Amino acid sequence: MKRMTAVLLLLAALFLLGSCMGREKPSETPAATGDAAPPASSPTAAPEPETGPDITPEPIPTPPPGPDAADLRLARMSREEKAYQMIMLCSSASGDVWRAASMGVGGICLYANAFTGMNSYNVRTLTDGLQASSPIPLLLAVDEEGGTVCRVSLNPLLRNTPFLDPRTLYETGGWQLVESDTEEKSYLLLSLGLNVNLAPVADVPLDRSNYIYPRCFGTDAGETAEYISRVVGVMKRCGVGSTLKHFPGYGGSADTHTGMAYDERPLSAFTEGDFLPFIAGIEAGADAVLVSHNVVECMDGDYPASLSPEVHRILREDLGFQGVILCDDLHMSAIGQFTGWENAAVQAALAGNDLICCSDFEESARALLAAMEDGRLSEEQVDASVLRILRWKLALGLDIG
Repeated sequence: MKRMTAVLLLLAALFLLGSCMGREKPSETPAATGDAAPPASSPTAAPEPETGPDITPEPIPTPPPGPDAADLRLARMSREEKAYQMIMLCSSASGDVWRAASMGVGGICLYANAFTGMNSYNVRTLTDGLQASSPIPLLLAVDEEGGTVCRVSLNPLLRNTPFLDPRTLYETGGWQLVESDTEEKSYLLLSLGLNVNLAPVADVPLDRSNYIYPRCFGTDAGETAEYISRVVGVMKRCGVGSTLKHFPGYGGSADTHTGMAYDERPLSAFTEGDFLPFIAGIEAGADAVLVSHNVVECMDGDYPASLSPEVHRILREDLGFQGVILCDDLHMSAIGQFTGWENAAVQAALAGNDLICCSDFEESARALLAAMEDGRLSEEQVDASVLRILRWKLALGLDIG
């Protein structure tokens, strides 16, 4: 009996063990949603988790920019004020300088005799006084190129020696000296209350015999482009206004201070050479470009560049310059011979100059005003020019009110 009972218990245990081994093993990884996993034999993958509706917010539209200080100042200006703002007086005569400032010219370019015998305190007293007497802060400029054209550093009370020309700087100390010299020059001008340097010279002469050669970096357009890019960059960092000159490039032309000058080179000479330093300067952030009085026949054989709409179109559209364009001094002999010594301010404005450099500032402002009033000079063009001038002043840190 005992043996029978043991056999029966053994059979029961074997039955239970086989029953357990035949069961399906449960899934070790539950479904992401918490539902049971599909059978192992099912060919269908586990369903992707459901997502809610797209609730990405619509981007908030950016409102159009409001008027800046230049727009607001322009809106308050009369036609006469706009006409004067488009003038840069080129003179050091005390009477002219003070009268021009009080009448609201856009700027004044001072020559070397304005600084003769003056120390830094005297000069600062002069420039601060001119700014105080002007209804809108002035662009106070000089031609401090270095070498043969210096205005401030000719005075030993302001600097021990005149600044050197660009080529001598480079040959003496490479790019490091070029840049440190530009920095010293910029801070000296700013310390004297001068906020614009009518420099650097971007011309590429054909050879050493050319009139413009002593003022240039050299005869290689690529090297000159590198020079211009570095100098403009330093000037911008220091906060002094820069002016590329003399567009579209002097080349081998004669001196326009003394008479008419003609350039017969093909356009390719400019696009492959002379334009390169100007393009480099524009890309580096140059504030202004000064246009020469040369007659460049491949662009406009009938007018000096400074009075040519086509030359200005090339500068604006082909080279993409958006800053202030100013003409070389209209009192130079090239323009006098071309116009028969008639006032050329309106021609210069119609050509596309924003700032008219001249010595007869009152006559020029009256001519601009008359052209506005009789419709020869559109309000739209004048406003665009004045706005560029005002924005340049803002960029230089001037409070235009």
